[in-house]
Parts: sequence; structure tokens; C-alpha cells
Amino acid sequence: MNTLTRRAFLKRTALGAGALGLSAQSWGQVTGANDDIRIAVVGFNGRGANHISAWEKMTGVKLVALCDVDSKVLAKQVSRSKDQGRPVEGYTDIRKLLENKDIDAISIATPNHWHATATIWGVQAGKDVYVEKPISHNIWEGEKMVAAQKRYNKIIQAGTQSRSSYGIKEAVEWVKAGNFGKILVSRGLCYKRRASIGKSSGPQAVPATVDYDVWLGPAPMVQPRREKFHYDWHWFWDYGAGDLGNQGVHEMDVARWFLGESTLAPRVMSIGGRLGYEDDAETPNTLIAFHDYLRAPLIMEVRGLPDKAGSEEMSKYKGGGVGIVIECEGGHVLVPDYNSAIAHDKDGKVVKTFKGSKSHFENFIEAVRNRSQNQLNAPILEGHLSTALCHTSNISYRLGSRQSSDAIREQIKGDKEATATFERMADHLAGNDVDLQKTPATLGMALRMNQGNSRFIENKEANYLLERKPREPYVISIT
Repeated sequence: MNTLTRRAFLKRTALGAGALGLSAQSWGQVTGANDDIRIAVVGFNGRGANHISAWEKMTGVKLVALCDVDSKVLAKQVSRSKDQGRPVEGYTDIRKLLENKDIDAISIATPNHWHATATIWGVQAGKDVYVEKPISHNIWEGEKMVAAQKRYNKIIQAGTQSRSSYGIKEAVEWVKAGNFGKILVSRGLCYKRRASIGKSSGPQAVPATVDYDVWLGPAPMVQPRREKFHYDWHWFWDYGAGDLGNQGVHEMDVARWFLGESTLAPRVMSIGGRLGYEDDAETPNTLIAFHDYLRAPLIMEVRGLPDKAGSEEMSKYKGGGVGIVIECEGGHVLVPDYNSAIAHDKDGKVVKTFKGSKSHFENFIEAVRNRSQNQLNAPILEGHLSTALCHTSNISYRLGSRQSSDAIREQIKGDKEATATFERMADHLAGNDVDLQKTPATLGMALRMNQGNSRFIENKEANYLLERKPREPYVISIT
């Protein structure tokens, strides 16, 4: 913005008007260095509540609007804000919110399938954007988000808050400096309890307070197939990405950060299934994904079942449950949370600790105020790459077939780390009374990736899953 005149800015952003039917006057303001950043939260029946709390407490930021397709959820939060002396405008349709010229930025915590559309519409309306992970529903959407940031020159922060941890950043640099020798495996862990969502009798009614057409947005117009309307959308391909995209994207992001990789892996394969119970959900509750980077493999593990049948505890691997383990020649580094890391030598002795974070939300506001994309800790390209790793993992799984454990072992026998990881998964499932002979796991399709254009090599079926045609009128177009 520092290099654009007001006239040039209006001319540039007006080119995106067609996507929303807005006039250039709708976004003609430019926030001054000493003004409050006026922000709106879009979607807040879950993670968005944390967004509201963060913006309300932040100096130099004013929460001015809220948007949620559930009128009951919206009314409750609008009333709360009014009672606390912080009145806000309420919207059920993001298109109406984006017409408000008195909003500088939007903070998105909708279901996954709305992230890209809301982000791109937002920057086309002249707003800066903070968008939750996973930043997209599919790889094509993520690519369009990256292109939109460049085209409209707006600030877009991905909600992968570990990137704002200076403790983890120091650990990354410490490993990069060779203190533990070469990385052998960069491993993400998502051992997070996920119980059955139940088995419904068929298509379910939508809550009367929800505008279902808007809720679906770009997704297909089909009735929900789950008893719990809110949150359980995570476990259906039309809207979510399973726990790999829900929680695991954080771990995949940090694991890739340690490797220093800035492309997708040249080869990916997943193994897993929805095991231990039968319910309406589609995404796996148990999964291991192998990304064969040249420097070292990135392996992601998802477990939704407890450590063993009847237990309230979850599994651990080298002290990690929901975290990252960087296994090196001279020891390993455990990242147990969003703001710390612990280096252990080969005997397990702690040799160094790293700790500390800054607010990811505040980092976004600093970049907005300074008009500096380079100041962001999690620019949209980084968010896209880590989200895309989740998508390619899931595509491998979706194109796979159920195979016996012996067939899976035969397929991966040349890879020591893949074999060891599968055997630990099999032992974990056996401890939960899952007999892989009776309910086989799915062996995902081994897919090769052209790292130059992020498309699978000679596999039309896999490339088809990289994109989804949005439902009219919830389309995105970058001119």
C-alpha cells in the first residue's frame, strides 16, 4: 500500500468487483498507522470464539461486526457484545458483511469448505484476512488464495500459530545448524481421542436457525448425514479433512518447517481406516501418511482411539501425543505444544529446551498496520503448502483399497521407517480389539507428484481430487 496512490488502489481492487457485485466505493478506505483496525469475525460457534476474545482484548483493534449463518449463535454473541458495552453489527451472509466499507479486516473461523471463498472474496473487497487452518478444502483453492494475495496485495495470515513461537523457531535453527546431525525422520503426531459420531437413520433435518444454502456455500447441495449438525462436518469429505486437516495440519506444518521444504513431497502414500466402530463419518480415525522428501521422510500419524480398550489415556511416542518428533542421528527434538521444544540426546537425556511465543493474532495486526506481507509469521503460501500435504495424504487414502496386513507389509517392506510405523499402528489397533484380518486397513495409492506444478504424474483420478467445482453462486474468480 505504501507504493500505491489512492487512485491506483481503487483501480486495482475494483477489478475484483465482479465476484461480489460491489462498487469500488465499498472498499475505498485505507487504514492509517494510528487508526484502530476495524475487524469482523466470520464463523464463531467453535474456534471463532477465541478470535472474538483475542480481538476484544487487543489495543488498537476494534471488533465491529460478526457473521454466522446460524441466527441463534449470531444473536447470542451480538447480545453479549452489546451487554459488555461493545456493540457490533450482525450478519448471516458474508456477502452483506463485505459490503461494509467500515471494516478493514476479517477473521475467518468457518467450516473448512468456506475458508478459500471467504478469503478471496474478502481480499477482493479490500479487506485483509486472518484465516484458520486448514486454509482450503482442496489444493486448487489454496493455489487461488496464494494468487489472490499477490493479485490484490492484501495481508493474509494462516492460522498455524506455532509459526509465532520463537522457541520452536530457535529449535528449527538449532537442528538446521547440525547440532544433532542429519534429520532421519520428521514425524507429526495427532493422538487425539475421537469417539463415534453415531449412526443416523438417514438424511437429517437442518436446524431451523441455520441458513443451509449459505452454510453449504461452494459445497454440493445435499442433506446432512450426521446427527450432530455443528462440528461433526469435520468427518465428511464435502466439508472437512478429518483430523489430519483439523489438528494434524499444525503438526505437518512444523514437521515441514524443520525439514526446510518449500514444495510438496515427490511421493505420498497413506495407510489407515475408520476402525474400532461403525458410524456415519467418512474420514479415517486412524491414519499414517508418508511423504518422501529427499532430505528425510515426513511421517504423519493420526490416532483417534485410546491407548487401549477401556483406557482414558492416549498413546505416546517419545513423549509426544499431539506434537512433533524430529528424529536425528544424535538424538531427537520433541515439540509437545504450540510454543516449546525439547532436545534429547540418544540416551533420552534433555540437553536443551526452547520456549516462548508471541501472539499470532498480534503478528497479523502488526503486518496489517505496517502493510508488510514479509512481517507475517504464517503467510498464506506457507499455510497452503502445509494444508496441501494433508490433502495429498487424504487423496492417497481415498484412492486406496482395503488390503490384508500381509499385503500392506509386502508393499512397504523396503522402507524401514514405514514398516516400523505400520507395526506400531497395528499393535495400537490390536490393543483396541481391532482385528485387521476381519476389518482390514486401507492401503492408499502410491502417488508421484510433479513438484513444479503440484500435480500428480500420470494419474487423472488423483488430479481430479485436487479441485472441486464450486456450487453457484459461491464461485471464486481472480481477474
